[in-house]
Amino acid sequence: MALILAMVNQKGGVGKTTTAVNLTAALTALGKKVLLCDFDPQANATSGMGVDKGKGVTSYDLVINDRKAEEAVVHTEFGDVIPSSPALSGAGVELVGSANREFALSRVLEPVRDSYDLILIDCPPSLELLTLNALCAADGIFVPVQCEYYALEGLSDLMATLRAVKRSLNPTLYLFGVLLTMFDSRTNFSAQVAEEVRRHFPGKVFATAIPRNVRLSEAPSHGLPVRAYDKYSRGAAAYEALAGEIMEKEAF
Repeated sequence: MALILAMVNQKGGVGKTTTAVNLTAALTALGKKVLLCDFDPQANATSGMGVDKGKGVTSYDLVINDRKAEEAVVHTEFGDVIPSSPALSGAGVELVGSANREFALSRVLEPVRDSYDLILIDCPPSLELLTLNALCAADGIFVPVQCEYYALEGLSDLMATLRAVKRSLNPTLYLFGVLLTMFDSRTNFSAQVAEEVRRHFPGKVFATAIPRNVRLSEAPSHGLPVRAYDKYSRGAAAYEALAGEIMEKEAF
């Protein structure tokens, strides 16, 4: 049965989608069965995996039109994808009147759970109903944090949301890990931010930090994970190391 992780941070531009795409590709290359569920209306994880946005059955259809997850899955050489669509931006409003609206995503992912080792959910950069659906579907949350001045800003709100969801909707939800992104080893500042994040989340910060890397930034415009765009880049090496760390942590 798959471990389900929600990739979440309400602050945009922290490397959330980059991590979802490249971790999926890195773990797939190691022989794991990974499904990336794009639950962000921007659909950047979809295009980053080389899949057309908004075509075929999407995550919007799963939660609004009662389509099955198997109908939506697109198989790629980098892992399986449930694509997103800009239509998903209205799903939060459409779900408001539904019974058990927080569990719409959980219901559709459950039937495919036994087919994978890991399911990653790429969430929108906000704490609203779509993200709440991801938190109710997930076993744990995976939090990318950019190594910059306001790194911890907003994370207290995220942790408060996590506690609230645990209390009332998903009692087994836990913090799976915190990933430092856009780390610049040439500066003392990145090291200081990393130290502060580790102090706030003792034992939860991955040893691997994702560096600032041009190849990592360029890869999405080609519809490729970085390992396919430039497998010898520092970005590709970092995600390979992260994949290894997660496999050791979870022993799957």
